[in-house]
Amino acid sequence: MSEAIRELTSELLVDGATPLEPVISPDGRWVAYTVTTRGATGEPRLRSLWVAPVSTGSPPRRLTDGTARAHSPRWMPDSASIVFLSDGQLHQIGLDGGGAETLTSWGPGISGHVPLADGRTVAIVAPDELDATDERRQAERDDAIVWGERAPVDRLRLLPPGSREPAVVGGIAGRHVVSVAQRPDGGPLAVISWDCPEDEPGAFTARLHMVDPDTGKARDLGPAGLEASSPAWWSAGGRWHVAYLAMTPPGPVGGTAVFDVAVPAADDQPVGDGTPEHRNLTEGMTVCPVELQQVTGGPPLALFAEGLDTALYRLDPDTQRFRRVSGWPGGADSLTASAAGDLVAVLASTAYQPADVHAGPPGGQLRRLSDTRPELRQVRLGTQERLAYTASDGLALDGLLILPPGRGREDGPFPLITLVHGGPYSRFADAFGHWWEPRQLLAAGGYAVFLPNPRGSSGHGHEFAVTVAGAVGTDEWTDILSGIDLLIADGIADPDRLGIGGWSHGGFMAAWAVGQTGRFRAAFMGAGISDWGMQVGVGELGTQEAGLGGGCGWEGPGPHRHDELSPISYASKIRTPVLILHGENDTNVPVGQAVYFQRALARFGVDHQLVIYPREGHGISERNHQLDVLRRIGAWFGRWLDNPS
Repeated sequence: MSEAIRELTSELLVDGATPLEPVISPDGRWVAYTVTTRGATGEPRLRSLWVAPVSTGSPPRRLTDGTARAHSPRWMPDSASIVFLSDGQLHQIGLDGGGAETLTSWGPGISGHVPLADGRTVAIVAPDELDATDERRQAERDDAIVWGERAPVDRLRLLPPGSREPAVVGGIAGRHVVSVAQRPDGGPLAVISWDCPEDEPGAFTARLHMVDPDTGKARDLGPAGLEASSPAWWSAGGRWHVAYLAMTPPGPVGGTAVFDVAVPAADDQPVGDGTPEHRNLTEGMTVCPVELQQVTGGPPLALFAEGLDTALYRLDPDTQRFRRVSGWPGGADSLTASAAGDLVAVLASTAYQPADVHAGPPGGQLRRLSDTRPELRQVRLGTQERLAYTASDGLALDGLLILPPGRGREDGPFPLITLVHGGPYSRFADAFGHWWEPRQLLAAGGYAVFLPNPRGSSGHGHEFAVTVAGAVGTDEWTDILSGIDLLIADGIADPDRLGIGGWSHGGFMAAWAVGQTGRFRAAFMGAGISDWGMQVGVGELGTQEAGLGGGCGWEGPGPHRHDELSPISYASKIRTPVLILHGENDTNVPVGQAVYFQRALARFGVDHQLVIYPREGHGISERNHQLDVLRRIGAWFGRWLDNPS
C-alpha cells in the first residue's frame, strides 16, 4: 500500500469508475467490457466500451469516447468486431476503434441483441414502432392506459446484413421476449418469453420455445418457471438440450436452480401432452447457481454462490450434474466463456479490491485485466473478517465483520452497526461491497460493522433459502440476533451502542427489528417494506411478495398472516430513532411504504426523519443523492451512537 494513506470518503465511494458486462471473444484473445464514469451532477452515468487482450499483458484500450452510454457488448462470430447498444440503437465497431457504425434507426429503441452464427445476421429484441393511431393518441394526449392493452411487447426480430429495418419472427410474434440464444451449430434459437411485458403477471407465464430463424416457425417446449433466464444449448449422445435458470418450484420464494430440456427431434412422437420434461439439474445441492453460460465447444459453465465465496462449475453430460471446476474467494459475476470453453472471464472482487475484469483458464489462475479503482489502494481500510456461527436452533450461518481501520478485536468493544442485505435471496460475499452497503465507510467512522447472511440468503442451497417463505422476519431475525449476541459476548460489540439498517429487504428488516426490540439506539430503513399487504397490491411482483409475507389480503377479513409479519403492526412499540430513505419513483417498493411508516412513527412520537429522493427508483443513481444517502446515514448513527448517555 502506498505511503500516501487517505481516509475513505463518500466521494471516493460514489465517484469511481466501474467495470461492467465483460464478454470474451469467441477465439479467446480479447475481453470487451464497459466502464461507467460519473457525468455532470444530475445526469446519468456514462459508459465507454473497452477491450483488453487476455494473454499479452498489454493495457486495455478504450474503443468509444465515453460521451454516451455504450452497453451490452456482443462479439461477432469472427472475433473481429463488437456490436453494442447506445442511445437505444445497435452499433458495430472493429478492434481498431476506428469509429462505430450505426446499424439501426428503430424508433422505440432496441432492448437486446444476439449476433447469429452466420456472421452477418443479428437477432434483435425490440418493441413495435408507433403506428398512425399511436402517434395521433400521443400528439393529442388521448393516452388513457387500459391495463393489458397496447403494452409495448418486445418481439423477436432479425436484422439481415445491409438492412436497418429488423423483421419480426412470426412464430412467437404475440409474446414478450426476454432471453435468446442460438444453437452453436447455427441452428434454431432458444427463446424465453412471457405472455405480456408487465412483471405481474408476465414473470409467472414464462415459456421456452425453439425457433427456426430461417422460417420463423416455433415449437413450444413448455413452461419455464418464475424468473426464467439464460438459455444455454448443449449436446450429448446426439441429442440437443437447452438448460436455463429459474426459481425452484413451487415458488415463488426460494433458491434458483438450473433446469434442462431434452429438445425433441423432428421425428419424435409426442408423449402425453407433447411437452418435454424440464428436469432440475441442481436439486439437492447446498450451493446456489447464479449465472449460466453457453459454451460452443462443450457443456455449459455456471457460477455458484458458495457461502461467502464463488465457484465455477461445469455440467457433466454423462451424469447431467454440475461438477466444481475451481473457486475464487469473495464475489464474482458476469461469467463469459470463449467458444472452446478453455478461457473464461468474470468480474471478481475480494475483501479489499473492488470488482475488476479477470480472465484465464477455467481451472487455473485468473489474471486481472482492468484496473478501474487504483485510487482505493491508497485508502486506509478496516479489517474484513469472516464469521462462522450457529443459529439458536443449531443451523450453521456465516457473515462478515469489519473493524475500524488500524483496530483489532482486542480494542473493543466498539459501537456496532448491523447491515442487512436485500433480497432476501441475496448475500454478503467476502468482497469489497457496493456504495449502498457502506461497510468500510462506517468502519472508517469508528464503528464495527456486522454483515450477516441469515436463512433466506443465497449461497447455501434451496432449502436454506426457502425457509423464509411466508415467514420473513421470524427465524431470519433470530439468526441476525444470534450473530449480534456472539459479537457482544466476544467483547467486540458494545451492547449499549447498537445500530441496524439496510436497503430493500434490508430496510424491511431494520423496520422489523425496531418493532421487536429496544436494543438498537438507531436505525435506517432504505426503500423498505412496512406493510406486506400493501406491497402485494402495489409492488412489481405482488404474487412473489405474497409468498414472502404469507398472504394477499383478499382471502377474507382476516386476521392475516401478512399483518403478523409487517413492521407497521408493531409501530406502537418502537422507541428507536429511525431514518427513512426512499426514491420518489420506486416501483419495486413504492414510496407509500415509507410514508405509511413515517406517519406511524409520528403518531407515536418516535424520533425519525423521512427523506425522499426525486426522480429516483428502487436504487439511487444521481451523484448528489448518493452522497446525501451516505452522509445522512453517517450523521444519523453519529448522533445516536457516539453519545450513549
